[in-house]
Amino acid sequence: MKFTVDKHEKYILIKLNESKLNSLVTPQLKSELILINTEGQRNIILDLGQIKFADSSGLSSLLVGHRLCKNAGGSFILCGLNDAVSRLITISQLDNVLSIVPTCEEGIDLIFMEEIEKELKREIR
Repeated sequence: MKFTVDKHEKYILIKLNESKLNSLVTPQLKSELILINTEGQRNIILDLGQIKFADSSGLSSLLVGHRLCKNAGGSFILCGLNDAVSRLITISQLDNVLSIVPTCEEGIDLIFMEEIEKELKREIR
């Protein structure tokens, strides 16, 4: 699997440099997501801008990322979806579960907003 990992203080941006998110790619993606999570990172942005096709195993890996981040009190955000992948997520009714934004910049903004909200909630308690 070809991908880049861009680590920041509050989040990690993973950019998939593949055209397909299928059973050939997803085992490596899942293990990368688990590794990132066990290193203590709870916010992950996954850039799917290069992905032209996804199947059920691809959706499964997205759900793994979502679950890991949610259990760690963080966010798993998808960005850069093309129409075909977006339709598959909608048909699977995962658009109600996954956080999806048009661009990576909006994903970064969303993470910072959520982090500020969490900090304010901690101060109120």
